[in-house]
Amino acid sequence: MAAKEKKDKKTVGVGVEALWRAMAKDTVTVIPKIMPSIVRSIEVIEGDGGLGSVLLLNLGDHHVESKRKQTEKIVELDDSEYRFALKVLEGPALTLRNFSALTTSFQLSKIGEQETLVDMKVVYETEKEEANTGDIALQPAISYIQFLEKYVLES
Repeated sequence: MAAKEKKDKKTVGVGVEALWRAMAKDTVTVIPKIMPSIVRSIEVIEGDGGLGSVLLLNLGDHHVESKRKQTEKIVELDDSEYRFALKVLEGPALTLRNFSALTTSFQLSKIGEQETLVDMKVVYETEKEEANTGDIALQPAISYIQFLEKYVLES
């Protein structure tokens, strides 16, 4: 099974440093604040919260009891290049869409003082490829950036 990828870009109206801090540095506290119905809390279960750390996401009540946890690993964290990537190790992001692997990457680029370009990429593997599988894999990343932008603007 070969890995496939899907990319997208979004320009947001916040500065690169503030967006980077919310996305990569404060992710454990920010995600439950911006998506409380999806992620109730995040715990660092391995590592120090930096590169290589494993995160346990306690998911909202809309998931059945057996699917209320997801583990993800920080597989890229580059402060100088503003690159951040998470790989899903287990949980609904894999099982609900029949993915055998799913990694989401973000690259932030400063456009102006209050404007940032976000390059998003998902790399995934699945046995059940459909016409819109890449879009389905990328949609959570797009939503995440929209929520992050709103959070930074309101902070």
